Amino acid sequence: MSPTPHPVRRVLISLVTAGGVVTAGALTAAHDPAPSANLSSTYDAQARQRAEVAAEQRPHTHAAVDGIDGLDGIASVLDDGHGHVHNDPTTKNAISRSGEAATAPDPTTPRERAASRARVSAQRTLAEPRLTKVPLRSPRRLVPESRYAMAGGCYSLAGRPTAFQATGLGSYLLYAADRTFLAATSGGGTTSAAAPSPDSDWTVRGAGRGRFTFTLADGRALRRTASGLGTGAAEPFALRRTDGCTAFPEVETNVSGRPFGGATPFQEVRGYVDPHVHGQTHEFLGGRVICSPPFHKYGAAAALVDCPDHQVADGRGALLEDVLAGHAPGTGHDPVGWPTFSYWPNPHSLTHQQVYYTWLERSWRAGLRIHTSLLTENHILCTVYPLKKNSCDDRDAVRLQAKDMRAMQDYIDAQYGGPGRGWYRIVTDPFEARKVINQGKLAVVMGMETSVPLGCNVQLGRPTCTEEQMLRELGEMKQLGVSQMELTNKFDNAFTGVAGDSGTNGPLTNSANFLSTGSFLRMQTCPSTNPPGMEDKLQSPNLGDLSGGAGAQEPDQDAIFGAIWKLFGDVGVQPAPVYPAGPHCNQLGLSPLGQKLLSAMIDQKILFDPDHMSVAGRNAALDYMEQQQAAGRTPGVVSSHSWSTPDAYPRIYRLGGFVAPYAGDSTGFVEKWRQHLGWTDPRYYFGFGFGSDMNGFGAQGDPRGAGASNPVTYPFTGLGGVTISRQRSGERVFDINTDGVSHYGLYADWVEDAEHVAGADGDALADDLSRGAEAYLQTWERAWGLAPDSCRNPGLRMSVHAFTKAADTGLSTRALMRRIGQPWQRLGQEFTYCAKQPGRKRVLMTVELSRGGTVKAVRRA
Repeated sequence: MSPTPHPVRRVLISLVTAGGVVTAGALTAAHDPAPSANLSSTYDAQARQRAEVAAEQRPHTHAAVDGIDGLDGIASVLDDGHGHVHNDPTTKNAISRSGEAATAPDPTTPRERAASRARVSAQRTLAEPRLTKVPLRSPRRLVPESRYAMAGGCYSLAGRPTAFQATGLGSYLLYAADRTFLAATSGGGTTSAAAPSPDSDWTVRGAGRGRFTFTLADGRALRRTASGLGTGAAEPFALRRTDGCTAFPEVETNVSGRPFGGATPFQEVRGYVDPHVHGQTHEFLGGRVICSPPFHKYGAAAALVDCPDHQVADGRGALLEDVLAGHAPGTGHDPVGWPTFSYWPNPHSLTHQQVYYTWLERSWRAGLRIHTSLLTENHILCTVYPLKKNSCDDRDAVRLQAKDMRAMQDYIDAQYGGPGRGWYRIVTDPFEARKVINQGKLAVVMGMETSVPLGCNVQLGRPTCTEEQMLRELGEMKQLGVSQMELTNKFDNAFTGVAGDSGTNGPLTNSANFLSTGSFLRMQTCPSTNPPGMEDKLQSPNLGDLSGGAGAQEPDQDAIFGAIWKLFGDVGVQPAPVYPAGPHCNQLGLSPLGQKLLSAMIDQKILFDPDHMSVAGRNAALDYMEQQQAAGRTPGVVSSHSWSTPDAYPRIYRLGGFVAPYAGDSTGFVEKWRQHLGWTDPRYYFGFGFGSDMNGFGAQGDPRGAGASNPVTYPFTGLGGVTISRQRSGERVFDINTDGVSHYGLYADWVEDAEHVAGADGDALADDLSRGAEAYLQTWERAWGLAPDSCRNPGLRMSVHAFTKAADTGLSTRALMRRIGQPWQRLGQEFTYCAKQPGRKRVLMTVELSRGGTVKAVRRA
């Protein structure tokens, strides 16, 4: 059941390309040992240029790399000499990132669209849930109540004011006012160290009555000596809160005010949702492509550093970064991250960490409440790229990244005072997620996006796994915590065909598909019955290319493939066949095994994301989901980042699903929102989200420029009334107007910018985005077997008598919803439903709940 069926070839590729990259790096570095005057040492000038050009000509994105899809995409360098994409409707701001489909006609009628917009407008007038202010952390006592409670505090230790910086649950760096760390020496003494190390990482244990011991990993413990402090046998120290400490250097959030939560754990939620982020991709492609992890126990100075290969000769070793940024290999960049950040992060530097935990914290404090972190791998690219430390097996990568997510949760818990006290909460069902959000915290959903999920590849048309193996692997993923899943990313597999890539990248990904599966993509001219836009990626060479007709190539969208393959991937694979003229459709659709996987996902209550599937595969999958829904089963569907064709979106809404377009630029996102307003379904609650695809090689939003009309002004008020200022990371201050979405913390600013771009519709956009978390949760609840609400679905209404009888006193909210479905409204301690009685088709019913969430009474509203 191996997804990497060419072990000998993979070893040879890695050996040859490793030698090549070392040689190339050495030659490039040797040609000019001094820093070049053209070295990319700052992103500011490039950002200003992009903003100026964008202001002068629309549509025109003058980014270093445009049209990028993430694992989905790293946009490949085009052949115009500077890596820019001009006036390309198939790039990041299109309604669909599936290329040719982006300009497809709207699949709905004007009347349907008008009715849909009117429904959404009416929904915005409904009563709002009451939000409350939630403390960031428990009040700090004079004496720490546990070994976890001193995190981030200032305490007197042996008479010295000491800042306690948590490195883990119950372990700390002891940071002195002179910016040094209390560290042990080899001779039984202590010293003031300039940098943290294992010799300064102390595990704290309670010793009774406000006293604590401090021990290193090797067993040496802190004790008093005649000259001060030394190490030896553990000795208890009393801790008392004090002042006079120096703050530990860390990335700031620059958000003031308490986060918002709900008045009850079970009420309707508010908050933004991003169902497509790659939080742990520092581990994928062998663990040497994305520089720096999202956290480090020694803080930003240890985490936010450039890759070792980037640090060769003024950044000239960063061959992949150069190609992705549209530069000649060897151009280089300033490799210094913390504290200057002169070059990275920026919206188009795709090999650097953009989801550092305090950047994520800023977005949470500004209103983000659901965040899907996708576990991902691409075994072919991992094999081709010569630098690696991790396995290229998709399953190994997924397990490692899931483990890292748990470690990140523990680390954030440590910063906030102990297990369960942090704001980053991994959730595995919608009921837990609702409770977490109403506590004012971030519900983190674990998702999966790989090209060979569950180890189920296809070789020469035959699956490499059995149904039993697939079910066993899926069960393991469920146990890991996976709740959202795509069936493919870049290649055909045992479950489905893939949409493919077009432009100059098409032959490259097609060659990789050959390495992965033993076959090239089975693209043929789409059936004449397909409406315009219902098509996959145009492949080349094709007869349309040869005739100069409709098959002409489009600009690239997926640079990670193009960049890595161009640098390291020429392995002599035979060229792809000459295809017929476009439009192209992959003949490989949903397989019988793929249908069984969908059925098992319904059983396991895992949300299905149809993005990246071939048109034939996605249509068959949605057909199957519609059939299952009609048969009484409860599928959950989420399209997370615009990698489906437009014809699919109304179908997903009709399934009660959730759609979040790729975020891209704020200007393009507003237009996508306006189009989606016409596709909603009257039977379901509507809210909107954005799929950032950050850390997934998806280009981020460019700045509109300081001179743009109606720019963001700082500080501004965020969701829930918090105050948001410009974000500071070390010495660098970020401004959305001039820096764009350089890192994840700037999504708070991007939302504000989008509201400005929307003009008179800004308040409506704000309302719909704030309802995104609730809409996602309701989709997820239905996947867990809950019926939709009876007010929007008249056929589900019970008689008043039957309703009253079903809503038994003492039922929990979850048991209540299993009996009578989702409420129409959930405000505080009241759920509102619709029933019926003779002569009245609609009778509002209110269920009164206790603070603990059990039924107290039922009455007519």
